[in-house]
Amino acid sequence: MAGDVVEALRGGLVVSVQAYEGEPMRHSETMARVAEACALGGAAGIRCQGPDDIREIRRRVDVPVIGLWKIGHEGVYITPTLESAVACADAGADIVALDATGRARPDGRSFEETVRELREARDVAVMADCMTIEDMRRAAECGCELVSTTLSFNKAAIDTTMDEEPDLALVREAVRELTCVPVVCEGHVHTPADAVAAIEAGAWAVVVGTAITHPTSITRWFCEAVRYAG
Repeated sequence: MAGDVVEALRGGLVVSVQAYEGEPMRHSETMARVAEACALGGAAGIRCQGPDDIREIRRRVDVPVIGLWKIGHEGVYITPTLESAVACADAGADIVALDATGRARPDGRSFEETVRELREARDVAVMADCMTIEDMRRAAECGCELVSTTLSFNKAAIDTTMDEEPDLALVREAVRELTCVPVVCEGHVHTPADAVAAIEAGAWAVVVGTAITHPTSITRWFCEAVRYAG
């Protein structure tokens, strides 16, 4: 099953459908309708967060669902524990996304232990959300079906040369080195041209979130452009 789900994403666009507490769209039914609209537009998959959203979206779309659970805002907060990973699988995720860094996790497990125990508990594919090529190597070694550049922009405090474009350098490095696992480009993909560049760099699939599903940010971009025009 995992192989079929991953194959379905090949060369495609995954849309990240997420809203957070205090935002007008923070409602699982709303998220599910947005996800359905994205699927109708041709999305190869949907990435979403929290068991309630995963469950509602799974009911509305036939494309693969990548589920995660953001708990907190610092350190390891993307599906940080085995319990949260199992909850995503139980809610209907075909693929569970995990923070794949070597940072300490709240339940004391390592990333490798979390992946192993999740596989023992549920029949689900794993997407490794990575910050560095070392994270990607670790994820490939423990058999993750996908590795992603999701967290690469967390390096910005260290690497001040990083800009607002997708981390295509990491995509190319991973594609070149890790021939055994598909590489997904996620983060700062704001235009169709960015998405094309990611595929041309060798990405298996591209994840786009804010530029499609966060109207507050999109409106802000246009407002700022108009404000400084002329």
